[in-house]
Amino acid sequence: MRAVKIAAVVMAVLIVLGTTVLVVALFKRASAPAVMAATAVAVMDEPAGTGIVSIAAVGDRLAVQLHGGGPDRIVFVDPHNATVAGRISLTK
Repeated sequence: MRAVKIAAVVMAVLIVLGTTVLVVALFKRASAPAVMAATAVAVMDEPAGTGIVSIAAVGDRLAVQLHGGGPDRIVFVDPHNATVAGRISLTK
């Protein structure tokens, strides 16, 4: 009978400790400042007169459709390191 009492006390202490940890963790997360989204600047050396027609997400890249300043084209930009990852020319 004594072992059952000890087990009950140990479990009660663990429940109180676990609840305390959860409350503290929730409080810290609720009071933490909001994470701002990172801003990437990619320089795409395009000729004058080039305009962006559309932008679409393709996997982990951005597909930027360009018009003017030469043949129409699609430029793939990697937003993680702000570099041009590839190009597709639509006309010649």
